[in-house]
Amino acid sequence: MYWKRYTSEERSSRIQKALHENVDFTNYPSLGYPASKLDGHVFYDDAPFLKDAPILQTYVANPNHIGCHTRGTSVSSFKGTQEMEREVLRVLAEDIFKAEPGAYDGYISPGGTEANIQAMWIYRNYFMRTHGAMSHEIAILASEDTHYSIPKGSNLLQVRWLNIPVDFYTRVIQTDKLDEIIADARLGGIRFFIVIANLGTTMFGSIDDPDIYSNALEKQGLEYRMHVDGAYGGFVYPFSNQRSAINFENEKISSFTIDAHKMLQAPYGTGVFLCRKGLIEYVLTEEAEYIEGMDLTVCGSRSGANAVAVWMILFTYGPHGWFEKISVLQMRTNWLCGQLDKMGVKYFRDSFMNIVTIQAQYIPEDLALKYNLIPQKHAEGNRWYKIVVMGHVEVDDLSAFTDELEVYLKAHPVQ
Repeated sequence: MYWKRYTSEERSSRIQKALHENVDFTNYPSLGYPASKLDGHVFYDDAPFLKDAPILQTYVANPNHIGCHTRGTSVSSFKGTQEMEREVLRVLAEDIFKAEPGAYDGYISPGGTEANIQAMWIYRNYFMRTHGAMSHEIAILASEDTHYSIPKGSNLLQVRWLNIPVDFYTRVIQTDKLDEIIADARLGGIRFFIVIANLGTTMFGSIDDPDIYSNALEKQGLEYRMHVDGAYGGFVYPFSNQRSAINFENEKISSFTIDAHKMLQAPYGTGVFLCRKGLIEYVLTEEAEYIEGMDLTVCGSRSGANAVAVWMILFTYGPHGWFEKISVLQMRTNWLCGQLDKMGVKYFRDSFMNIVTIQAQYIPEDLALKYNLIPQKHAEGNRWYKIVVMGHVEVDDLSAFTDELEVYLKAHPVQ
């Protein structure tokens, strides 16, 4: 509905309009701000190349997107670029994750780690304020493959993390273990659960079925809120699997994390948090009285330039261009898997993802180092190496790797 492909002139014109609507620190007195554009003695705001680089113009202008711009008022001095952030969130929430129009809140976060912590913070406070829960009565449910931001958030929020085992080969949550862990937690006084379902784990690209969690908890009559960590898979899975039901049409899902600095190749420090209406206010910091609007995020001040960068990428490709990009990566990943199959190499790959994780006994360490394969553990006992087929990874690169791997395996067959 909202996602289009714009020409270079249209994109530049839209960014210029937004910057014109923001405060102009150069030409107008702005006496009350503890900030400004980037320092002109260091970052040359009159450099001639800037006129052809609207994103760099935005970084120089240095808009502050503090707050959440999908509800209430916001700092009016940056209303132009705030509107571009809203346009990004509308595309992501409504066009990609199928939210009802306007039925969501969210913001461009400084990364997926904050977005995941934002979700856990919201749901902890939700249970405390609506059910009178104590922190020791709340637990986080997430698989052993989940991102390290979950134990980090558990530590920060002082809410226990229950680590759910997965099958070694399929990376699927072990439902019998899940049932046992929930039952034990219930006996131990846990009454409320924050569920983290993975839409593309960092190491494997594996996909959690949200229904596994919801069925297990509802069977035991327990209260929960579910967050989907799509930091990696959020810009892949909805396009490669167009029958995906992991979106806001699933009423059991309350929020999403997406990382624009992974597949979207936005500047690092660019994540996205999305949630249903009626939730984000549970983390309102009422003491931030000098802020126009509401302080509803972990980070507070954040760069509006990152939101404009995401806007630029989305509207350069458009939905069909992005689908084509993901389709090309899928074909390259399929080619790699075909070569591994011919060699009898064991690996894990979700058929809709562009991550291939190979069992470590097939990969010599020097080959892993040469091709920058990422181990599951940078320590003794590593059992997996992963390959991520990004845009810079072409079939020629994959072919060079598989040719060397084939030579090695012929000389060192795995029993």
